[in-house]
Amino acid sequence: MLDFHLHRQQGAFTLDATLKVPARGVTALFGRSGSGKTTILRLIAGLERPDHGHLRLDGECLTGGENDIFVPAHRRRLGVVFQEPRLFPHYSVRGNLRYGMPRALTPAQRQQNQSRLHEMVTLLGIEDLLSRMPGQLSGGEARRVAIGRALLSRPRMLLLDEPLTGLDGARKQELLHYIARLAREIEIPILFVSHDTRELFAVADRLALVDNGRITASGEIGDMLSRLDLAPQTGRFEAGSLLTAEVLSHDDDWQLTRLGLGAGLSLKLARLAMPVGRRVRLRLRARDISIALETPTHTSLRNALPAVIHEIESERGHASAELVLGIAGQRVRARVDRLVCQELGLKVGLGVKALISSVALSGPDVISLDAMDDDIPVVNAAQLSAAQPNATQTDTAQAKAPNDAGSASPAS
Repeated sequence: MLDFHLHRQQGAFTLDATLKVPARGVTALFGRSGSGKTTILRLIAGLERPDHGHLRLDGECLTGGENDIFVPAHRRRLGVVFQEPRLFPHYSVRGNLRYGMPRALTPAQRQQNQSRLHEMVTLLGIEDLLSRMPGQLSGGEARRVAIGRALLSRPRMLLLDEPLTGLDGARKQELLHYIARLAREIEIPILFVSHDTRELFAVADRLALVDNGRITASGEIGDMLSRLDLAPQTGRFEAGSLLTAEVLSHDDDWQLTRLGLGAGLSLKLARLAMPVGRRVRLRLRARDISIALETPTHTSLRNALPAVIHEIESERGHASAELVLGIAGQRVRARVDRLVCQELGLKVGLGVKALISSVALSGPDVISLDAMDDDIPVVNAAQLSAAQPNATQTDTAQAKAPNDAGSASPAS
């Protein structure tokens, strides 16, 4: 577990942030540009030093304490991936990946390195890129290589600083897929910095909101996104909910998939390329949910789920009202006109029908919670951390890179 309280004064900007990050899963630092997210990450990585505070990882003090400890970046064993991949231009993809690996002094160590490299290449889907130079990679490919290089250094934690910035829609979706997959298949924590709500839906397990240098709230992402009091920070237009579901069946004739939500409830959406039994996380946008007092007839809406209103927030000056519904024991946000609330007599405790169009949901709104491919090996903590400490994958490693071209590396 990562535990920190960090204070740093930068001109007129004051950072005073406190957070505990679990030992596994993805914790997202979310906030607008300039809120302090990257500064927090750099302080954790050891690239900057706080004015005071403490930082502990797995019980080890890296910053602060009674003796004012400050462990340098290259001894922290943290994998860091920046907005720019920062690959060594004179190394091939294979050379970049092998650079962060420990030096192999014996045949057994060389075999271990080779096996680990193969596992990482397979996990990231970059088998066909190994002989390419960084200048021949797309933005998404380069960032996958950067993530692989960081993981092959056997870090105790992976820090991702807005790794999707500047990518187009298709490349961003591709990399989101791989980050979500990594989160399921490696057993080290990931700290993910972002200012895009859609990225959080895809990869985060926990959410920490950063505003003006402070972490104002943190918790499980589903709980955080359903809190109406946090709407100004989490965003209103893209506001929504995350539901846990299971693939129950496919209808090949009509190209539909039925997802089970629990308590005997299910909903239909466009067919998913996932097997029956797969556990998934489903994103429902608040603006895509309508409310009815009874199940309507003669309508194009395919899903009418029984729900109970838990909360209503209706403010004068806003055209819409925000609702929190209980559906199969899960919290779901909905947005309706304030006038509709009055006309339908909506109130806390009232049973209603939540209407959801099947075409409002698509593949990107559904993320698998299980391994995507049974033949992909899980990279566990022992594989990543068993060896001696290695240099952090940061500017420090960039500065130490050798000048000779090609794919040879110290890890060969």
